[in-house]
Amino acid sequence: MIIFYDANCPLCTKEMRLLKEADKHNKIALEDINADDFEQRFNHIKRQDALAFLHGQRDNGEMIYGLDVTFAAWQTVGRHSWLKLLQLPGIRFIADLGYRLFAKYRRQITRIFCQSSCGIK
Repeated sequence: MIIFYDANCPLCTKEMRLLKEADKHNKIALEDINADDFEQRFNHIKRQDALAFLHGQRDNGEMIYGLDVTFAAWQTVGRHSWLKLLQLPGIRFIADLGYRLFAKYRRQITRIFCQSSCGIK
């Protein structure tokens, strides 16, 4: 699977680093949506859309978004047990709302909550 992420977001980058450390069989490719040639290489994804919420692409070409990407990624590396809670119907709705808020304000949230642990100075 491919994950299209914002490498300018320290919290996002930290999660991708942890994910790749867990990816012992190299099943996940990471693509920085800020790369100069991103829209040329992935013309089916608009950078602005990818900045708004996480995008992923399964091996069969299916696009997935938001928490579905997170769940699929951690499932791919075999570390998804705790994320199953987010898939429950009532919790799923609230988690999706929370994710959308996080995605919109991730840089501000990162500045407030992730100063030392994400490498921000």
